[in-house]
Amino acid sequence: MRAIDLLHLGREKVICCWMAGSVMIDPGPESCVDTLLAALGDERPSAILLTHIHFDHAGATGALVRRWPELPVHVHERGARHLADPERLVASATRLYGEENMKRLWGEVVPVPQENLRVLTGGERGVEGAFRVEYTPGHASHHVSFLHEDSGWAFVGDVAGVRIPPSELVVAPTPPPDIDVAAWERSLDLVAGWSPERLALTHWGEVADPGEQLEACRRALREQAELAGEQDRDGFMATLHERIAAESPELIETYEQAAPLDHLYLGLDRWHSKQAA
Repeated sequence: MRAIDLLHLGREKVICCWMAGSVMIDPGPESCVDTLLAALGDERPSAILLTHIHFDHAGATGALVRRWPELPVHVHERGARHLADPERLVASATRLYGEENMKRLWGEVVPVPQENLRVLTGGERGVEGAFRVEYTPGHASHHVSFLHEDSGWAFVGDVAGVRIPPSELVVAPTPPPDIDVAAWERSLDLVAGWSPERLALTHWGEVADPGEQLEACRRALREQAELAGEQDRDGFMATLHERIAAESPELIETYEQAAPLDHLYLGLDRWHSKQAA
């Protein structure tokens, strides 16, 4: 298993792309595609597996398919249509990030042809010869996780949280629009039920103690949800910033680039509003 640091905006340990042999999991944003291709060298991926379609995980997919037109892309059924026609997804993200930041952060969003899409629902076995797939919503309604059954590695996207080594601090990434705390906790239970040997995080890297990471994410999710219910956005951001500063002062900018604090609040505030309704 190989983690490729995509050096997002020039910073280490913000986003990584995983290679399991020749299979690529979550290629990252198109803005980092040159870094990814340089790391691959002459290597050509045999397939792409997407945990979900947020740009920091999947934004480069269309550009890679444009480069390698036969490349199959495995994605949950709720995300597949947005890969084929990303206009609505881009418009929604532009409202969140602003026009000026979209290109800088994520680059060009290239549609993926329908014929390249391999639609998942969860429960599949033997995907690309080695992977088990389960539906793991909570962070996103179209999130899946992949277990490499030969090695016991679980590729979990954002469901197991953000942890920037060497820090052990875990933050739950909770951006809008479809955070579901209860579903997320069930997804954590599901991944734990695999008893994986290792977790592969996008933000960031290998986790040798999956059980502790999953429980740390659960604690962070509950604490952040409670905090968002008690504080306004400024209060939430200040409290979480202070928590990161106290535990990992040298990594504040890295954590907040991987998981922007205002987005964490917005996702949880939306979830609280849905619960109230």
